[in-house]
Parts: sequence; structure tokens; C-alpha cells
Amino acid sequence: MTVSTPGSAWKIAADVLDPELPVVTIADLGILRDVTEDDQGRVHVQITPTYSGCPAMETISADLVEALTTAGYQHVDVEFVLAPAWTTDWMSEEAKVKLAAYGVAPPGPVALVLAVRCPQCGSLDTRESSRFGSTACKSLWVCGSCREPFDHFKAH
Repeated sequence: MTVSTPGSAWKIAADVLDPELPVVTIADLGILRDVTEDDQGRVHVQITPTYSGCPAMETISADLVEALTTAGYQHVDVEFVLAPAWTTDWMSEEAKVKLAAYGVAPPGPVALVLAVRCPQCGSLDTRESSRFGSTACKSLWVCGSCREPFDHFKAH
């Protein structure tokens, strides 16, 4: 397959799903920073991890290389960019809606969090059970109303 339209590398990269939260893309999360391509089929992609040491970055890098080479790009280079540090402010509103529908409470503004709205029943009668949830970028919460545990994507 040959790539035919300029700028298509960005679209292909933007559609790569996050391996830990497969309902959102890396563009939704705001970790896709830049994509450049040249007329020789070379693509350079810059991504920023949600936190230092995020184990999903290697998988995301491999998924980017696979998606872009499958689309016909001859050489794909993925660079991890650590500065500026990623913040939940880079996450799209669409990502927050997708996370809530998936059962993960999306981040709110960076502030002291006293309660998080339960993504199952909508109650604010919730409490943090563990600072770390299924991944280090999420914390584990429990709803006092429906009694269901849920992940909360930490704001930072």
C-alpha cells in the first residue's frame, strides 16, 4: 500500500489506541505531540508519556511503527519527549466522555480532590481506596451508593 495524501501520517498516528485504555486514542489523551513526514516516506512521531516510566510507551511506539509502515511509510522513528511534562489538561473532552463511558472516572481540574463522581451511578458519595489503581496513572475509588469500585484517572 502506498501513502498518497500529505498529512495522512498524523491521522494514522492519531488513531492509535492507548493499550491500557483501548477506548481512547493517543491523540485523545494528548500524548501525541507531533508528526512530521517527508516525500521519501520517512515519518518522525513525538509522544509524551502520561507519567515518567509509563510501561505503555513501548507498546504505543510499536503500535505507531506498525500502523504507519502498514500504511506504506518506509521509515518510522518514534521519539519520547519528556518536556514539557504531560498534563491532564492535554486530554480532550471527548477522551473524558469516552473514559466515563468505559467506567473510568475522568480527571477534573488539578486541585484537592475530595470526591469523584462515580462513572457507574453518578454519585459523589465516593472515597479513594488506594492511591494506585490498575495503572500508576489511576487511583482506585469505591462508590458508597452503588458499592462499585472504579478507577479514577489522576489529574496532574
